[in-house]
Amino acid sequence: MRRRRLAIGIATLVVAVAALAFVVGGRSGSTWKDVCRTTAEGFIECDPGDRPAAPAITGELLEGGSYDLAASRGKVVVVNFWGSWCAPCRAEIDDLENVYEATKASGVEFLGINIRDSRDAALAFHADRVAYPSVFDPSSKLALGFQIPPNSIPATVIIDRSGDIAYVIRRAVTEDQLKPVVERVAAEAH
Repeated sequence: MRRRRLAIGIATLVVAVAALAFVVGGRSGSTWKDVCRTTAEGFIECDPGDRPAAPAITGELLEGGSYDLAASRGKVVVVNFWGSWCAPCRAEIDDLENVYEATKASGVEFLGINIRDSRDAALAFHADRVAYPSVFDPSSKLALGFQIPPNSIPATVIIDRSGDIAYVIRRAVTEDQLKPVVERVAAEAH
């Protein structure tokens, strides 16, 4: 009987703590897999009121220097996970650059995150192809923080001006597919 009361008390405490964490933390503990839906195009879309916060992105840039996503608050950031060894990544690179050039005047930044690669191979692929920077992440730690398995790239995540995840695209994209989505997020009120 005593064990049963103790188990009930512990269960009640766990439920109370979980409810408090939900009320206090709101969506901060949610992930895009919890609160977003798949569109007809196969993109994962998160509604503005329910968007989960993007994980921190900090790291060494492929070309040298460092990057911190926090410095881009107030801008839309399009994050593309890629590898020089990835054929679909190679196929979409020109489309990504075209969308970057077309939207950067609207307060949109692009960031590549190079995973499972050597620096030399990544630099050789990246050089003269895109004007935006890439973080060098050979361990794929940043991809895993976004719940992007390293074997499922290319993947593109669009982060809104508040630092929340608006879209997750888990396949190669074309300019015609990506540009309207980026423009839609860029046009949202902050």
